[in-house]
Amino acid sequence: MTYRVVFMGTPQFAVPLLEALVADAAYDVLAVVTQPDRPQGRKQKLTASPVKEAALAAGLPVLQPEKISGSAEMAEILDLAPDFIVTAAFGQFLPEKLLEAAKVAAVNAHASLLPKYRGGAPVHYAIMNGDKETGVSLMYMVKKMDAGDVIDVVKVPIEAQDNVGTMFTKLSEAAASLVLNNLPKLAAGTVAATPQDPDLVSFSPNISRDQQNLNFATETAEQLNWHIRGLYPTHPAHALVGGEKFKLVATTPLAEKTTAKPGVITVKDKKHLVVAAAQGTQLQIDELQPAGKSVMAVSAYLNGAGQKYAVGDQWINVEEVNA
Repeated sequence: MTYRVVFMGTPQFAVPLLEALVADAAYDVLAVVTQPDRPQGRKQKLTASPVKEAALAAGLPVLQPEKISGSAEMAEILDLAPDFIVTAAFGQFLPEKLLEAAKVAAVNAHASLLPKYRGGAPVHYAIMNGDKETGVSLMYMVKKMDAGDVIDVVKVPIEAQDNVGTMFTKLSEAAASLVLNNLPKLAAGTVAATPQDPDLVSFSPNISRDQQNLNFATETAEQLNWHIRGLYPTHPAHALVGGEKFKLVATTPLAEKTTAKPGVITVKDKKHLVVAAAQGTQLQIDELQPAGKSVMAVSAYLNGAGQKYAVGDQWINVEEVNA
């Protein structure tokens, strides 16, 4: 039997799942629903979502409602009478009438171990909070955000060097396997879903501009490392160096303690730059991006603009962290 599917998603995270559905002869993807094209970059060029690009490459019809509730696109989906509505990071709430249109089930692949980290930035918060693992939860869709009964989960370790970019790749692949393993069970009626424990619910709201600011005076080296990895590359973390905002890309927290004040350089040679952080901890800077320049290894920075700094200099301006 071939199951009729409407797929809904927007970012790169959703693309492997869409491609897996297209490649499986058991599923006929009737249409792909994604967010409208948005201006991006310094030139604010109108840009299609990764899901739209993947759908067009596969020759699939694409629907892009600004708001799906009550839209002409929603009426079109209802007319398609899909067996499954499958979503992954779509970015809009779906009305109950649309959810009920799925003959078998409307399901969502969410990049966290629910009920932890409901919301729009679960991968960011898992890394920023120093979690050792995260994963993907497949749940029934309900009108409340990420609150449906959980059908199945897959756990994925967060390694020491992982950032949001590498975890998105791992989790997107895990999501594709999770969904395709469970759709036949849903069709057969052999799934026993688990309600989410309301006492364990936590949220991961979209990243704000203030969250991109690093504070060496209040965050330890380990916390700074989590913070930086938990924002890169989607919302790179900033620090003020000599009055200019630098993006910090990759760092290493060191075991050795220091008596230097936060933000002060404690080690500097041609290949190494270490800065004091809160509670006497030290953070080694491995990659960074000065204002208006490309990402570079710290050695390139030290052999250029970084030559003017020396051990003992206040490299990070901790007083202006929220400037």
